[in-house]
Amino acid sequence: MIDRARCRRPSRRTKQLGMAGFLGLAGLTFLAVLMSSCASPPEYIAPSASPGSERMARRLAVMVENSSPMQNEFMNGERLALLRRQQLTGDVAERAKAEIRLASELLRAGESAEAVDRFAGLLALAEKHPETLGPVFQRAVRSSLAIAHLRLGEQQNCIDRHTSDACLLPIQEGGVHRLQDGSRAAMEELAFLLRDDGDDLTSRWLLNLAAMTVGDYPDAVPPQWLIPERAFASDFDLGRFPDVASQVGLASLGLAGGSVLEDLDGDGHLDAMVSSWGLRDPLRLLRNRGDGTFEEVSEGAGLDGITGGLNLIHADYDNDGDADILVLRGAWLGPVGAHPNSLLENRGVDSQGRLRFEDVTEAVGLLSFHPTQTAAWGDFDNDGWLDLYIGNESLPGLSHPAELYRNNGLGEDGSVTFTNVARQAGVEAGGYIKGVAWGDVDNDGWSDLYVSRLLARNLLFRNEGAAGQMTFREIGQQAGVDQPIQSFPTWFFDYDNDGWLDIFTSGYMKSYVEGRADDVAADYLGLPIHMERPRLYHNEGKGADGDVSFVDVTTEAGLDRALLAMGSNFGDLDNDGFLDFYLGTGAPDFRAMVPNRMFRNAGGRFFQDVTTSGGFGHLQKGHGVSFGDIDSDGDQDILLVVGGAYSGDTFPNVLFLNPGHGHHWVTLRLEGVTTNRSAIGARLRLELETPEEMRQVHAVVGSGGSFGSSSLQQEIGLGDAMSIRTLEIRWPGGPVDILHDLPVDRLLRIREGGQWAVEILR
Repeated sequence: MIDRARCRRPSRRTKQLGMAGFLGLAGLTFLAVLMSSCASPPEYIAPSASPGSERMARRLAVMVENSSPMQNEFMNGERLALLRRQQLTGDVAERAKAEIRLASELLRAGESAEAVDRFAGLLALAEKHPETLGPVFQRAVRSSLAIAHLRLGEQQNCIDRHTSDACLLPIQEGGVHRLQDGSRAAMEELAFLLRDDGDDLTSRWLLNLAAMTVGDYPDAVPPQWLIPERAFASDFDLGRFPDVASQVGLASLGLAGGSVLEDLDGDGHLDAMVSSWGLRDPLRLLRNRGDGTFEEVSEGAGLDGITGGLNLIHADYDNDGDADILVLRGAWLGPVGAHPNSLLENRGVDSQGRLRFEDVTEAVGLLSFHPTQTAAWGDFDNDGWLDLYIGNESLPGLSHPAELYRNNGLGEDGSVTFTNVARQAGVEAGGYIKGVAWGDVDNDGWSDLYVSRLLARNLLFRNEGAAGQMTFREIGQQAGVDQPIQSFPTWFFDYDNDGWLDIFTSGYMKSYVEGRADDVAADYLGLPIHMERPRLYHNEGKGADGDVSFVDVTTEAGLDRALLAMGSNFGDLDNDGFLDFYLGTGAPDFRAMVPNRMFRNAGGRFFQDVTTSGGFGHLQKGHGVSFGDIDSDGDQDILLVVGGAYSGDTFPNVLFLNPGHGHHWVTLRLEGVTTNRSAIGARLRLELETPEEMRQVHAVVGSGGSFGSSSLQQEIGLGDAMSIRTLEIRWPGGPVDILHDLPVDRLLRIREGGQWAVEILR
């Protein structure tokens, strides 16, 4: 272990797709070539004497000013303004091409009504000039017209007249559109497309969804195109988790973004922070009033000008007792995605009662310029200070290697700094990294690292700390965990409670040109799928050679499905002691209207799809997912950031409220002393006494999956256990505490060394 000063900062609780193929409207992908180009990273202002947040805000403002709309396909309002100035000249083909560009940008910018008119005009033009604008062109335009009608219906109903049932598959009475012109017009166009090509699964899928939105499903869908109701049935009746975001103050409108659930102000209740990835979009800080409702307190929190961010991840990096937040930027933007991340240090509640943050990115040594959306906190050298691994996105000709920032601990000046040691440690991975996670796969007390990449094999770096070296050895292929090649979110969890960490990593779409719904539709219909399936790898423990190995149990576990997952996290929905998981799904394309998916763990044997039973099947794009007990009733609720990539693809965020399932639980708030204060990486083993037998539940302290950040307090389901006979805590780095005969249905505060206290949550 590297020897460093072990000191603490005093508590300050009272101190005051850039990938070129992601354009994708049906048949019109040539626009990506016409409207994309590479550019050097924008110029950034030099550091000044101003505070960190002000300096970062100025840096981000300059970045936005220097951004070129024609190089960033997601600056749709600005692109639209430029296209409106163009003169429609030339022959029919040239005028049609220009009109397509304008109509497509209108749709992406949220101007759906005008997009409908433009696409309809294009269709009329094509019918006048079939010799120039033939059947392929007409079909592409008709498909885009159907999408524009659908999106208009969503805006008029699901957003402007939002209900808790809006856009939840299968659409219930409360989600049926009051203004039905958009969906009914879309149904006409989709039926036309299906008469021309009955094998068009995306159009078939969307026709069924459109019929649901007007209350005509299944009766009005022709039998040859119907997706039967039984296809959407859940494997288990979990009970409905209503979306209460609007009632509790969490339904902020935004684009794709990250989420955090954590007690940020130290009052014992979980607060929230959410982001929206638009370059000018603000962070939103939402403070829990103590009753499970929230008040937005972003103003005056030090967040002014700290904009954007596709993902958020939190941890107590400076061991001062409060949770700090990392904002990740630049993902999917390729050559124009060299954006800075932000580390927001939690400054506690000031004398005016305001929760405050300060951007300390530059001060602590984390300022760099790379496209990323994924990172993970973990103490890889077991020195008691949290380190940070950031997975960046490299493309051919654009090298953005991963970064491993080692926490230097408290310096002589009282500040914490970081040093990038990725190359020395052997983890400077390249490729298009979309998920990273820390976990001790071989139970040797040292955190290992898993890296999920698009279009490259995944990597498992074994920590050689047990051998006295601060380096890693890559064993992904050897251990059997290097798939899928088209890989996205990932995490470690012990899904079968055997004491060994397993790995889940989800596949993504087969093509980066178009994010269609065809594979998802095929999966629901029982037809072959072509996109990458996810992988669930069961940890088989150490072999005779001392290395760990895994077995692919995806099919046996019931997860051999088309999931199209992005946002993700896990938790225990029904407090039975087995970890379930939720996947936010989708792609930038408006046709990727597929349900987010929830899977219940059936006793560690397999997973059951409970998407429709629980009311989790949101059809909008799902991103940051966080599990946490927001109303202090002992069960986990789920915060989901909903919204797409294009600037007009906004939607209100979602909070699924847990109805309760009658099982026992315990909430653990751990505090490290010689280990990191937030106890990230601590291994928990609970021995439970139930009416029938003794059983074990295993957990690891952390924020969960790689896209969304759950509370670090451990909310553990106990099933029908009458008591906790033993709680064993293996703190990172070796200390072990064993506590006996603990109560259930309580919150326990436990300090390294065995000190503990009981609280009642409400």
